[in-house]
Amino acid sequence: MFELGNSLREARTRQGLEFSQAELATKIRAKYLRALEEEHFDVLPAETYVKGFLHAYADFLGLDGQLYVDEYESRFVAEGFVDAPAHRRSRQRQRQHGLSFERRAVVLALVGMTALAALVIVAWKFGGTSSPTQSLLPQVSAPQGLRFSGAGTYIEVRRGSSTGSVLYEGTLRSGESNLVTGKRFWVRIRHQNGLRMTLDGKTVSLPGRKTLTVLVTPSSTALAG
Repeated sequence: MFELGNSLREARTRQGLEFSQAELATKIRAKYLRALEEEHFDVLPAETYVKGFLHAYADFLGLDGQLYVDEYESRFVAEGFVDAPAHRRSRQRQRQHGLSFERRAVVLALVGMTALAALVIVAWKFGGTSSPTQSLLPQVSAPQGLRFSGAGTYIEVRRGSSTGSVLYEGTLRSGESNLVTGKRFWVRIRHQNGLRMTLDGKTVSLPGRKTLTVLVTPSSTALAG
């Protein structure tokens, strides 16, 4: 076993040759010749180039080119697979380390997302009956009061009693829905036609008369004089 690079360098310097002269004679670029002397074989384009350049350069320097190829194969090629030099193995380890770090980062991110989802589900399961999405949203209650609709029905709504302030007066139109706030209402109805009325979301039951006057409260609905 001998050192490929050092022996090539010594043969060149003994003959007083510069890389530029060797490049001109061998037609091999100077940077590849320098790589052969430094045993930086990964600089060369491919394994075939390594053997060919090594053989040609050694022959040019008056050495046995085949001997150098055989030595290269015995040191860096095993069973048809290239055994990369130490610096190449170092680069491969660095790349593998980088890939393993990225994989760990992805795994940690997935674990974090899974843990967050599990916390949301646990909070929903033990904190109430609303869904996880609903528990994260503000709860907005519907406006409270007297709501009424019914096409063609004339209606007059006063607060509290027949002498209270007028909250609504007119004939309802198709698709129209009205809301007046409060808890106690005096309501006069004329030409009742499909009238629908609710108080705080609860249906108000009305007699099936075309004309009537009622007093509506959260606890009851009664005819008014």
